[in-house]
Order: sequence, then C-alpha cells, then structure tokens
Amino acid sequence: MIMTRTIQTIVLLSYIISLVTFGYATTRAQGQIAYAWLDTSRHSEDIVQRIPPPEGFERVAVDTGGFAEWLRCLPLKPESSPVYLHDGRLKRNQTAHVAVIDIDPGTRDLQQCADAVIRLRAEYLYSRGRFDDIVFNFTSGDTAAYVKWRKGFRPEVNDSRVRWIQKAVADSSYESFREYLDMVFTYAGTLSLERDLPARRSITELSAGDIFIEGGSPGHAVIVVDMAENKTTGKKVFLLVQSFMPAQNMHVLNNPNDHNLSPWYSEVSGDTLITPEYHFTPVKIVYFPE
Repeated sequence: MIMTRTIQTIVLLSYIISLVTFGYATTRAQGQIAYAWLDTSRHSEDIVQRIPPPEGFERVAVDTGGFAEWLRCLPLKPESSPVYLHDGRLKRNQTAHVAVIDIDPGTRDLQQCADAVIRLRAEYLYSRGRFDDIVFNFTSGDTAAYVKWRKGFRPEVNDSRVRWIQKAVADSSYESFREYLDMVFTYAGTLSLERDLPARRSITELSAGDIFIEGGSPGHAVIVVDMAENKTTGKKVFLLVQSFMPAQNMHVLNNPNDHNLSPWYSEVSGDTLITPEYHFTPVKIVYFPE
C-alpha cells in the first residue's frame, strides 16, 4: 500500500511538473505582454520547443526577462511553413530556412534585414514597458525616439534635414507603435545600426541578441536568437534569424556549411560567416547594450 501511494505521488508530481513546464513555455511564447503582435487564441510552438540543441550541448543560461530569453522563445509558425513576401507572394528561395517566426512582415516592402533586427529589439522593449529605451537613429544620424512619437510628434524630412513637429494626437496604442516602426524602417538600416551599436572584439564574446552585420546599400544583418554549449569541450553553437529583400517573413536559417549541425552554427570560416543567402566578409558583430 505504501509503495502504491509512493508511486502515485511520484506520477502526480511528474504530471504537475510537466504542466508547469509546458505552461511556462506556452505563456512565454504566447503571452500578449511578451509578444504584443501574437494572436493568443492559437497555440504557437517556440524556438526552444521546436529546435533542440545538438547532441552533447545544452542551451546556455540566460537572464529571466532578458532579451536573450525573449528571443529564444519567439513563436513559430507550423512546421514546414513557407516564407511569404510582404505582398503575399511566396519567396522564390524556400531552401534557406528551417522554421518561420510567427510575426507579420508588414504590408509594405520595409521590414527587410536590419529592419527585422530593429523590429525584434523594439518589440522586446515594448513588451517590457521600456518605452524610453525605444530609440533608433536614421542613416542621417537623426534620432527617432518612440516616446516623442507617442506624444504625436512626426518627422518632417527635407533633403537630409529632419524636424519633429507635433502633427497628431498622443497615441500609446500598439497600432501607433507599429506605425512608428514602419517610419524607422524607412529611414534606418544596416549603415545606421553598424555605426551606432558597439562592436564585439571577438566571436568568442558572442551572445544571443548579437548581430552579424555588414553596413551598406543594402548590406545585410542577421541576429543570434539562441546559443548552446558543450560543457565538456566548451564549444558553443548558435541559431540565426533573418529577413531579406523584398520584405518577408522572418525565419530561422539553416546552416549550409554543416548539414549535420544545421540549423545550428558553430564556427566562422576564416573571417567569413557563410549563410544561405549572404556571406559576411569580414565578420563584424554588434550588440544592443541592455
């Protein structure tokens, strides 16, 4: 009898733990506060649930509530989902991704590579109520602060000069926030991100939330959304997410260099990072200060 009750207790505890664990992951992936764009009426798997680390690796510890945790729990569209362009057409290349992030690409050709990075960072800050920290610079160097936008100020751009004029009523809605981001996408890009963000000295300093970037017209940028480590060897691997041109669904990239490790990446070849649709040469890594 005692053994039977012990077994029943163990089973019950295991069931409760599984519910708590699943519920926590689901809350992080679907909570409206965490991911304001997400329709919480549908269940979305997140990156942690869908993509296990390679054999022998464990996901690195991250701060609760931090950008790294928020990124690794990004919701995903169902398995085998294709990548669509902003206008609803299928992207021609459907071989570059292993998963599609469950986030809209917008309806205009704006949310491209650097814009996707900006969107993710801004959405994270928005989810944490850190509105004062939602600040990006235009390629011209002019500052675009979300708190000013919320108050009804709008940029007036004449040639290379920017003035902020109050043209609208104060609006703190999510819809207005998305309009702010579309405005930032219009005037910011890889050049401004590369110029304004601090750089890592080495890939050994790599962390989730870091950006591989090559500033230019257009240049390119991909963001590290998760990392794992082999505790025995100390070797680290990482996952990358991108948007591309034209504006399209953000997606987790496969690794064209190592199909056994894919979608995880482990090394930079010489001074080049090879991704399915872009080669970063030389490699430059920048990051958002917390």
